[in-house]
Amino acid sequence: MDTTVSKRWLLARLYESEQTIVDCRFTLGKPEAGRESYKHEHIPGAVYLDLELDLSSPVGEHGGRHPLPDPEVLAARLSKLGISNDTRIVAYDDESGMNAARLWWLLRYLGHEQVFILEDSFSTWKAEKYPVTDHQPIRVPSTFTANVRPQMLAGVDEVQAVSEKTVATKAEMVNSDSTASLSALPVLIDSRANDRYHGQNETVDKKAGHIPGALNYFWKGTQNADGSYKSAEELQEHFAGLDKDREVIVYCGSGVTACPNVLALEKAGFKKVRLYAGSWSDWISYEENLVATGEE
Repeated sequence: MDTTVSKRWLLARLYESEQTIVDCRFTLGKPEAGRESYKHEHIPGAVYLDLELDLSSPVGEHGGRHPLPDPEVLAARLSKLGISNDTRIVAYDDESGMNAARLWWLLRYLGHEQVFILEDSFSTWKAEKYPVTDHQPIRVPSTFTANVRPQMLAGVDEVQAVSEKTVATKAEMVNSDSTASLSALPVLIDSRANDRYHGQNETVDKKAGHIPGALNYFWKGTQNADGSYKSAEELQEHFAGLDKDREVIVYCGSGVTACPNVLALEKAGFKKVRLYAGSWSDWISYEENLVATGEE
């Protein structure tokens, strides 16, 4: 099965006992909006997980604006919602899938593969007259055991090393006699909008620009006009400038919108994709880290 599922597919399985639907709606800057929207109406049977309270840990000096949650804390939260290691999970949101993709990535990080994203938003589900309700289901607690996969992460130390080596190698390649090559290095991908990558328009974080050596692939470029993910063939074309044999480290502003890019890269056939979870907001929390602007 693909990573995404259709509205018809979900409707046909809406009440299957082995499945849990998770509402991930959240509006940055309005932390109560998603939960209030869920209370007002949601897909029948859905439970709610909050981006900042459930899918992130408290903000500290480092780690970015949305640090990864403690695996055991998240596992306990999932258990309380009746989610076990055998549960099939379908996530949705109203933010072009970015919060649902965060849950998708986190569950896989905890060793859970049976997780999918509704290919359309909640607003589309409702507009096309699929069922909604304000009833909050009673959940019987279960047991979810975290089997963490640290290999899915890239830490700031490694990103620093990759950045330095990439910049140095690019400089060496300018010499026509050089045999230097980037092929042995992981490629850094910045998932933010082009103007933020260039350092032209930063309204969220304290510093503008990008990690030196990173390339820009805006996460919304992986989607169609209606917000659904492009096909594997279209995504292969979107990422055509990248070598599938190279490792890829993906980041964004805080580790949330990078997740749709991780999903899209894997859908396009990339096998060595990791997330720099702290992302740009973590990078700039270290005074010694350099900042680049403009095009690479």
